[in-house]
Amino acid sequence: MHKSLILLGALLSAAPLAAEDKPPAPAPSEIVAAAPQAHWTAIAQSDLLVMDLAPDAKGKPRRVVIQLMPTPFSQGWIGNIRKLAAARWWDGLSINRVQDNYVAQWGDADGEDPAKARKLPEGLAAVPEGGYVLAVRSDPALFGKVADSIAPLAGTMQEWFATKGASGIRGDRYASSTLAWRGWPLGVEDGQAWPVHCYGMVGVGRNLSPDTGSGAELYTVIGHAPRHLDRNIALVGRVIEGIEHLSSLPRGTGPLGFYETPEERTAIRSVRLGSEVAGLPAYEYLSTESESFAAYADARANRRDAFFIRPAGGADVCNVLVPVRRVKG
Repeated sequence: MHKSLILLGALLSAAPLAAEDKPPAPAPSEIVAAAPQAHWTAIAQSDLLVMDLAPDAKGKPRRVVIQLMPTPFSQGWIGNIRKLAAARWWDGLSINRVQDNYVAQWGDADGEDPAKARKLPEGLAAVPEGGYVLAVRSDPALFGKVADSIAPLAGTMQEWFATKGASGIRGDRYASSTLAWRGWPLGVEDGQAWPVHCYGMVGVGRNLSPDTGSGAELYTVIGHAPRHLDRNIALVGRVIEGIEHLSSLPRGTGPLGFYETPEERTAIRSVRLGSEVAGLPAYEYLSTESESFAAYADARANRRDAFFIRPAGGADVCNVLVPVRRVKG
């Protein structure tokens, strides 16, 4: 009996670790923190829009940093936004609407009154509604890049469009497939691709169709992702820093969260392109084509760290927000 116990002890000591003895699975934040520098992509300062609001009640500065979308998406509106920033058009205007669990919106509070509205700069483009989506099939370069980004998950792009099968992250009620591409959340269906309304995304306010907005009136999502707006409004960027300065503002008391008096509004000190802002930090995002992002997305969909009892088995594209960080030093 004694020899048998000794032998059993030796066998157990040589056996692989039991499941409960395995190293704990890393949380998504730990995967991001461990991502090597090669997996991060720099954001050009010329692609940033910096909005400085009036200081808060304690005198602390409030800065909101927005990354503008890259080509080929929404470029007509983004061209207008660059012209508006260069003309200092937003300086002295305000945050005019904060609707709970929805959006914060800024621009000219008198924009609907021709007698009071601030004049827009010359040369702004009128972008057609077709600009809300991109025909991927007609853009061989984008076709190839999107195909490369999802090929490990979904096979060839042709098969993907033919079957509307697996996506970069997970299909949902609003698109046949969704994926993160070059750092941005996209929906794809029937040969078209479009950016989607996740938390922090920035869109262009407009009137009724066929108006598509000039880019002078902007909003950001501060609540649950309003995906029903996808393909109905232009998305032009996302807030990468300072969203708390918008999401924490008092909710508007008027219809749709609009402020009813000038005193309720938060003033905009200035809006500038990042290349014009002295001392602006450098930023970078975790490349959505990197192994680190694939591991991060998997961990978001299947939480295996100690707190979780049952992995969800999937994640909405808006639940896999692309990590952005300041460059150290």
